[in-house]
Amino acid sequence: MSAPGAGASSPLRAPVPEADETSLPPQTYAQLFLRFLRFGLLAWGGPVAQIAMIRQELVEEQRWISQAHFNRVLAVYQVLPGPEAHELCVYFGYLARGRLGGLLAGLGFMLPGFLLMLLLSWLYLALGLASPLLAALFAGCQVAVAALIVRAVHRIGEHALTDYWLWAAAVGAACAALLQAPFYLALAAGALIGILRRQRRSRLIGLLGVLALAIALTLAVRPVAVETAGVTTMGQPPTNAGLFLSGLRAGLLTFGGAYTAIPFVQRDAVTLGGWMTDAQFLDGLALTGILPAPLVIFVTFVGFLGGGLAGALAITAGMFLPAFAFTLVGHELMERLVERNGFHAALEGVAAAVVGLIAVTALQLLPAALADLPRVVIFLAALAVAYRWKAKWAVLVIVGGASLLGMLLLR
Repeated sequence: MSAPGAGASSPLRAPVPEADETSLPPQTYAQLFLRFLRFGLLAWGGPVAQIAMIRQELVEEQRWISQAHFNRVLAVYQVLPGPEAHELCVYFGYLARGRLGGLLAGLGFMLPGFLLMLLLSWLYLALGLASPLLAALFAGCQVAVAALIVRAVHRIGEHALTDYWLWAAAVGAACAALLQAPFYLALAAGALIGILRRQRRSRLIGLLGVLALAIALTLAVRPVAVETAGVTTMGQPPTNAGLFLSGLRAGLLTFGGAYTAIPFVQRDAVTLGGWMTDAQFLDGLALTGILPAPLVIFVTFVGFLGGGLAGALAITAGMFLPAFAFTLVGHELMERLVERNGFHAALEGVAAAVVGLIAVTALQLLPAALADLPRVVIFLAALAVAYRWKAKWAVLVIVGGASLLGMLLLR
């Protein structure tokens, strides 16, 4: 079997499986980087549009791999945490020029969004919201983001909460979050519920739920700052190491879409850290909605407000590290792992728990977004559009339209 890429003898090239053997075009590292940099510049419209763009050029037009191979790889990344479009870029780069090629492809895809978010973060701090017009624009953006998060809770929940046990995992996780118990308790309980559900052990699931609730109630009476260990101290600026850990934790837990990263970062920056407000957090999410980038690039804004350029680099590196590592270090292992029923069952429970965490985060963000009647009107309009319109440009139009309404109604 011939190896993909420029030549069969290079140890940097990873072979395509026999059943999907396809000829990849020869290219230098620079050509590979520039190809995926162009993808990054065109990455508008969210993950569905980004994946469709990659599929059209590399699978349908240039036939780097077969459709069946692409579908199998995409299925792996849909199960694993992280932005799927970015992980696909890393995978194609890995096929073309080995691990260095995968690294360059991933960096090329994320670089435009990262640099644009850095620029917008700097402008946000430099200009502030002293202008009533600018303040009204960002207020409209905040309302749109709140509507999109509410819609995301429903959309993700439709797929994740397929029976009453998974609903119980979601409700339990929401209760734990409201009690300010450590997030890992909810996720561990969700994973166990998923495994026991698959084994049809309903009594054990019930006992587990009672035990988890008891632990959550016990932990709820302890100081909230205990969970910030290694991230930040309440009311104090975060360290770069803490920001990296915050990003890494979120990057490892983004199951079911990029919106699932929101509650973990929001807890570190707002609820537990206290160095960022809900309104600022919503502004960062709003800025992400107008950029050609994965949604998780909002962490760059969070890091910049917490620690400047170094903080932005630290939290972004943490967020994207798993997306690189799953392919560059262990794609074949992950491909075998996701075929195991036990692994799927645990992830189903974790995904259900994450829905509960996102729901609580939405409730926490809503008061900052819906401060008066005009904002409520904009919220309802944005939510209606989010439910009725599913085009790839919907997020950009919703955020832009809400910003315009904010400038008209909120000055």
